[in-house]
Amino acid sequence: MSILLVEDDASIAMVITAALEAEGFAVTRCDSVAERDRLLETQSFAALVTDVVLTDGDGIETLDRVRARVPTLPVIILSAQNTLDTAVRASDTGAYEYFPKPFDIDELACAVRAAAATATTTSGEAESEAEGLPLVGRSPPMQAVYRLITRVLRNDLTVLILGESGTGKELVAQAIHQLGHRRAGPFVAVNTAAIPAELIESELFGHEKGAFTGAVARHIGKFEAASGGTLFLDEIGDMPMQAQTRLLRALQSGRILRVGGREEIAVDVRIVAATNKDPGPLIAAGQFREDLFYRLNVVPIHLPALRERADDIEALARHFLAQAASEGLPRRQLSADAIALLRQQPWRGNVRELRNLLFRLALLARDEMVDAAVIEPLLAQAAQGEAPVAEAVSFDAAVRGWLVTARPGEGEVYDAALAEFERPLFAAVLAQTGGNQLRAARVLGINRNTLRKRLTQLGLAPEGSGAR
Repeated sequence: MSILLVEDDASIAMVITAALEAEGFAVTRCDSVAERDRLLETQSFAALVTDVVLTDGDGIETLDRVRARVPTLPVIILSAQNTLDTAVRASDTGAYEYFPKPFDIDELACAVRAAAATATTTSGEAESEAEGLPLVGRSPPMQAVYRLITRVLRNDLTVLILGESGTGKELVAQAIHQLGHRRAGPFVAVNTAAIPAELIESELFGHEKGAFTGAVARHIGKFEAASGGTLFLDEIGDMPMQAQTRLLRALQSGRILRVGGREEIAVDVRIVAATNKDPGPLIAAGQFREDLFYRLNVVPIHLPALRERADDIEALARHFLAQAASEGLPRRQLSADAIALLRQQPWRGNVRELRNLLFRLALLARDEMVDAAVIEPLLAQAAQGEAPVAEAVSFDAAVRGWLVTARPGEGEVYDAALAEFERPLFAAVLAQTGGNQLRAARVLGINRNTLRKRLTQLGLAPEGSGAR
């Protein structure tokens, strides 16, 4: 990606250019407003880094010309005039970041990398790049988030992401990983609330063979799986209290002990946690450990609700429609009144709700250009829809949880597990086929008589339904 650097001090420009080229950027440098404008007319850039005092004008006062040409180009402002007025002027322009001189060159490089990654320009090259990026949006609330992200890319400080469900907390965690110095390592996400209390230690720290019934082999936990990378602990506010104690010990010592193990293992992971709940009331109610909160809350990042960043809705909508098209759905465009309608919605489900609507729209709309009249019925259906489904526990975790809680006798594990699995499976298929056992047998790929026999044994066959 290309960066435009506007700096009239040759020595500073040389240092910045070397740092950005080391990050893999191609740097184009000029020292005047006029040359900047000419380059923006003929070339595309992922970000603009500009000084304030230039040979022929003010880098801040002339940014309106930049906005007119490339409205979404991220701008990073440098200034030797380290006054509050300069900082306020930079903020008023919607600058992505402001660095008073002298500045930390590594921090500037991180800011440029993050700004370039979150750019949503109108050029075809930038649009194709933006489709794979974790975060979309240029509103002031999101710029505040981006600034915090840039502050943690070169260190391993623990980050706590706070925000409502559906705001994209995991995407922020992914951005911290993908843009940070651990990007070559793994990114491991785990929903701590979805793991049964009996299994939390095994899931996070692993277990040795024979540690408990069903532990037929060594299991590597999430901490070890994330070694050298980032471990994302989602929904930490719903984590069982017993599990919080075990997690706190691991965070304090930087070492883990597998269940059934004898030797502690040092772990090298960056911790990013998230919750959709306010930790204060949880701590007051005794539902969350205060010492664990302070251990996690080193760098808090508050993710805004979608209703607080309505200026991003149009960009998000375009992004999701492009994503839908890349997954094989018809290509759609939104009219001005459709965008206006989307901006008026409360979006209680936040970005996740908007994404679901746009994918549904891509599937159901008849014409490529979609207006508000087409979207209104979909919004009404969504308002009357079912409650959100809680995130499911992984099948692997569910099996291990069942082994711990059900505790089948030796020699009975297979038959007991088969019966436990068949019951919800057969019930779901029967519901799907309206109770028609012949169709259910075809869906399952088994003989109808076999199905009828198992339904009777499992207590799922209503009286008089066997002939269906």
